[in-house]
Amino acid sequence: MISLSVLFVTVFTGLPILASFGLSFFSWDVISDPQFVGADNYVRMAGDAAVLSSFRVTILMAISVVVLQLALGLGLAVLVNQRRSDVARTFFRTAFYLPLLASTAAVSIFMGYMFDYKFGLINYYLQLVGLSSVPWLTSGFGAFVTIVLVAVWQQVGFTFVLFVAALMSVPKEILEAASIDGAKPWATLIRIKVPLISPTILFAGVVAFINAMQLFDQPYIMTKGGPGTATTTTTIVMYQSAFQNLQFGYGSAISIILLLMILAVTGLQFLAARKWVFYQ
Repeated sequence: MISLSVLFVTVFTGLPILASFGLSFFSWDVISDPQFVGADNYVRMAGDAAVLSSFRVTILMAISVVVLQLALGLGLAVLVNQRRSDVARTFFRTAFYLPLLASTAAVSIFMGYMFDYKFGLINYYLQLVGLSSVPWLTSGFGAFVTIVLVAVWQQVGFTFVLFVAALMSVPKEILEAASIDGAKPWATLIRIKVPLISPTILFAGVVAFINAMQLFDQPYIMTKGGPGTATTTTTIVMYQSAFQNLQFGYGSAISIILLLMILAVTGLQFLAARKWVFYQ
């Protein structure tokens, strides 16, 4: 029953990872034959300021995206779950999920125009209410924040739908017992609902972190990794090394380190989950 899924993951994920790992020990520009260089690519990476900076940017961006995505997704789910009308809940679930269906490249191009310093719609309305234009994409901090906001806006629908489903599955008897005992709505959310949906929070956090660590379209299309290196993620450096500079071995080495970072943080998430995730 799962053979097709296993075959798909093996061919399109497992084998490319193994191929990248093998290629990371070579110097190859596609034109000439691969030259075995051992661990030189990894040694070079340790002294490459651009790569080290990209790791820092990627981690900070991933943390920002995950925190905002989980908080906003849970907040929206709680508000929508309070609606008694099934039509209202269906409408909001559809509305919040729709951005996820749009092409990331198309969304990035559109948002690039929206946040443009001179001609963007955001600054236009800021000026209408008497505020100064904000250098959304032309300052380091502004570009970083803008990329995070765009990524969260497009991805929060997935987290939101997960939390809505999880909240709807909370046993009503427990909530009724809490209400009879005089528990306030905020206390019910923190002490009852959140612990009961903690497995869903863990899953949403792991998926959000993996996606955030691989951000490419938004920073590459909207800022080209700039200004400076403010939004240059590891995937951008990897792309530039492999496909622009034709250093496929070096690009593969960067991808392997990124993979190991994702695996390490994901492992830490599951390890920490032993203390705060509760399974019924």
